[in-house]
Amino acid sequence: MNFQNDYLNRVYEEVCRRNAGEPEFLQAVREVLESLKPVVEKDPSIEKNGVLERIVEPERFIQFRVSWVDDKGQVQVNRGYRVQFNSAIGPYKGGLRFHPSVNASVIKFLGFEQVFKNSLTGLPMGGGKGGSDFDPKGKSDMEIMRFCQSFMTELAKHIGADTDVPAGDIGVGAREIGYLFGQYKRLRNEFTGVLTGKGLTYGGSLVRKEATGYGLLYFTSEMLKNMKQESLQGKRVVISGSGNVAIYAAQKAQELGATVVAMSDSNGYIIDEAGIQLAVVQQIKEVERARIKEYAQRVPSAQYVEGCRGIWSVKCDVALPCATQNELNGQEAQQLVDNGVMAVAEGANMPCTPEAVEIFLKNGIFFGPAKAANAGGVATSGLEMSQNSMRYSWTAQEVDEKLKGIMVNIFHSAYNASKEYGAPGNLVLGANAAGFAKVAQSMIAQGVAY
Repeated sequence: MNFQNDYLNRVYEEVCRRNAGEPEFLQAVREVLESLKPVVEKDPSIEKNGVLERIVEPERFIQFRVSWVDDKGQVQVNRGYRVQFNSAIGPYKGGLRFHPSVNASVIKFLGFEQVFKNSLTGLPMGGGKGGSDFDPKGKSDMEIMRFCQSFMTELAKHIGADTDVPAGDIGVGAREIGYLFGQYKRLRNEFTGVLTGKGLTYGGSLVRKEATGYGLLYFTSEMLKNMKQESLQGKRVVISGSGNVAIYAAQKAQELGATVVAMSDSNGYIIDEAGIQLAVVQQIKEVERARIKEYAQRVPSAQYVEGCRGIWSVKCDVALPCATQNELNGQEAQQLVDNGVMAVAEGANMPCTPEAVEIFLKNGIFFGPAKAANAGGVATSGLEMSQNSMRYSWTAQEVDEKLKGIMVNIFHSAYNASKEYGAPGNLVLGANAAGFAKVAQSMIAQGVAY
């Protein structure tokens, strides 16, 4: 890899040497460093203070054993993780992911991304991430409770309302957050805002569940408005996934006048040219926890196609990948371009491969990178932290207005930075540069801890 800059090359080579065998983390670092050439050349203090060498190395990485007992009385063992990546601008903040794919590389990639995403929100939050290779699918509520209690028994030693505030992510929803919070409270004998995504009866924020999806559409709408003088009215939208992010992205897209024609899960995807009936999807996914193929059996205008990756062959104006990392590759990106896609915005974390991003940018597609476009969830988590600190709660309208304001500001921060550094409209560079600048300045101001 050659970044046409000796400092960037040197840092990346060292990251590769130290983190061999961690492809997701190396991909995330590469994607950020690729954008920073004009930034480091403009500001020599970044190299002088060793900012890049420090920012790619987590402040703390914690791995621990999680032992728990299943319903058959058998002892099960999983691995737990928490990476506390950077606290230059605030306490560590980032979700917990429970999924078999979780390993050190995935957690570090997510934590690294979170540093810049949180910076872009304008809220005082550092970057962290955590989780386990535990799979909640097929487990009883009691098994999940016992796992969460065991997981939190160790994690509680490392977190706190002013230290590190985890939230949910894939596999960690309201049920899991409740069990985790209950165990933390039991261990510490205190009621603090140590987790976000909590239930509304015990400190949660209105609009938190919808926030990532809503925020994605607020960002996309602002991007179209400013870069093409267009709106979402009348646009065909394809959304991968059918979890919280996808469902509420679809809801907001429909509110803004778009027609959502396709959604997916890990098994396959549905196409409904009449427009996805969101209430049916919510019944299947949120209530019954069933597969998306059920939709085609209940809605005559729909068809189901086995294999989730084929969703990018569906013709659309706007594509919103909201499922998981690296779900959209170069070939699929070219397919979207050939079919006339106008804009792509990432609702999941790093869902587009580097090859896909390159194709979108090369073809002039408006592209919203995850650290900017899907920051609505963590932004609203930050608002939940504020409400917890004040022992107060805002109305849904107040939270939604604050969320929209944050997402609009994120777009303009990224867009303005893209112009400042000579690549107008390249929001990948803009988001990385804007998010990095605030963290870098804070790190320099706080000195080097020997």
